[in-house]
Amino acid sequence: MGEAAENSGKPGWRRVLASLGNRKTGFMALFGFASALPYALLLGTLYAWLSDAQVDLETMGVFSLIGLAYSFKFLWSPLLDRINLPLIRRLGRRKQWIVTAQFLLGGILLVLSTLNPGGSIGWFSLLAGIGAFASATQDVVVDAWRVDVADEVATIDMLSTVYQLGYRSAVLVGGALALFLAEGLGWPTVYAIMGCLMLVVGAFSLFAPEGPQSVASIAADHAALAELREAGELEPRVRAIALAIVGVLWSWALITVGIFMVRSLGSDPEARPDSTAFVAQQGPLIVIATVVIPALVAAWLVRQKQHGRRVLAQPAPAVSRADNVLDHGYRALILPLTDIVGRLGWATILVVGLVLSYRITDTIWGTFAYPFYLGELAYSKEEVAVASKFFGVGALMFGVALGGVLFTYIGRMAVMTLGALTAALTNLLYADLATGGAVMSAGARAIGFTWLVEQLGGDDRLAKLMFAIAGENVAGGIAGAALVAYLSSITSKKYSAVQYALLSSLTFLVGTLGRGALGKMIETRGYHDVFLLTTGIGFVAVVLCLAEWARIRRQGKAAGLDEAALANA
Repeated sequence: MGEAAENSGKPGWRRVLASLGNRKTGFMALFGFASALPYALLLGTLYAWLSDAQVDLETMGVFSLIGLAYSFKFLWSPLLDRINLPLIRRLGRRKQWIVTAQFLLGGILLVLSTLNPGGSIGWFSLLAGIGAFASATQDVVVDAWRVDVADEVATIDMLSTVYQLGYRSAVLVGGALALFLAEGLGWPTVYAIMGCLMLVVGAFSLFAPEGPQSVASIAADHAALAELREAGELEPRVRAIALAIVGVLWSWALITVGIFMVRSLGSDPEARPDSTAFVAQQGPLIVIATVVIPALVAAWLVRQKQHGRRVLAQPAPAVSRADNVLDHGYRALILPLTDIVGRLGWATILVVGLVLSYRITDTIWGTFAYPFYLGELAYSKEEVAVASKFFGVGALMFGVALGGVLFTYIGRMAVMTLGALTAALTNLLYADLATGGAVMSAGARAIGFTWLVEQLGGDDRLAKLMFAIAGENVAGGIAGAALVAYLSSITSKKYSAVQYALLSSLTFLVGTLGRGALGKMIETRGYHDVFLLTTGIGFVAVVLCLAEWARIRRQGKAAGLDEAALANA
């Protein structure tokens, strides 16, 4: 406590250095790396290997469906909060899952390195699906670990920034470096190296610290379960009905997604379901079933308890196995929802709206980036690789680091608003490229960037592309770091796995569902009008950021916080 208090009084740059030197921060960077490496290898680089093995495009398109594991990871997140693994539970509540996922991923990558995708596509599909599930599971627990271990030294803002830096580093390793190594060593060797790297990461993760919640989790769980039976708590019958409603809805969603993935990966090409139709038709239904209705149920439960309705007049201890099952299920699935709705109240609507809209400008058009670069602008693959994969990732990491520094000086919500604003405005850079890039060319020349690119073998045409990508990626880095920190800040440590998984899954939902309509608009109106539209859409998030910032300041003033604390909100 003394160290934390001493650190909180240091100037901004000293707090940054203290956080960077913290043991938790180092492992946060490692976990960020471990989260991104399998994602890059299974949902990006693997397609290059499949292309070299002359796997047909339709089959490769089906492989992309394993990404649904990341979109719907919140569906099994309650299990990760409550279930301990045999033999290794002593590692800790979070670490047991993190280490298991990392070793499993390392093993899967090693097995993939021994297979020929051209002749073993069935095994490839199965292993890639299991790998995506393990990787998404690791993401859920790593996000919860970040919330659990954050303190005044290793702050949630700094941990979020370092996580993003580790994540982006792995994108380079699993993407650009893997492609480079494959030219000389071949794909099996590359995946064997990456598998060994994941095993090494898993070995280091054994020494990661655990949060205070994990150390005392058994006693805390018993106390929380016993509290559900105290006077003033909701009646067991009411809790059972709520659990049944939410449990059925989440189970339906999980089974629906699971059946779709199995049919898609295991069927003949003629029998495969339409993935576009699934996302467009079932996607909204899954959101309604897993988010909207459970949120309404949680709000009703909170209201009943606040008004003393349908509550126990006296303690009613659990007396049967059914009672214990009810209490455990309610704590795993319902309490995370009632906790966040109870804390936020009507502001839950504002928060969900902000989460849904914050990264829409990136997610909705990201699928069309390469068609824009290669088709519309007629850049070569080598030029796009240099501008996007190498220079672009560097600019993104700079943006993440800049966001981390800004957290210390202007506060979380100021960075959040800045990220939303710049992410919206940088769409205008691409609108300029779509009409010839005169402004980008002039700007690059004015600051000497074009001269630098020319000295390295490029030209004015490449310089203006790199200039636009740099602007967008710096803004994206700031926005990405801000969003991770914001989501972590509104997540309760008691229910971090479920709450963070649910909120982060919503982040890319609207963009994913809107891609079909955007594709049609590109065909009919062209890229320029699309970028103007996405700029306008981005300002929705700016307005919601300002509203959330004002809400947090009002809440802080009501709690008696001084201006310095309010400035860092």
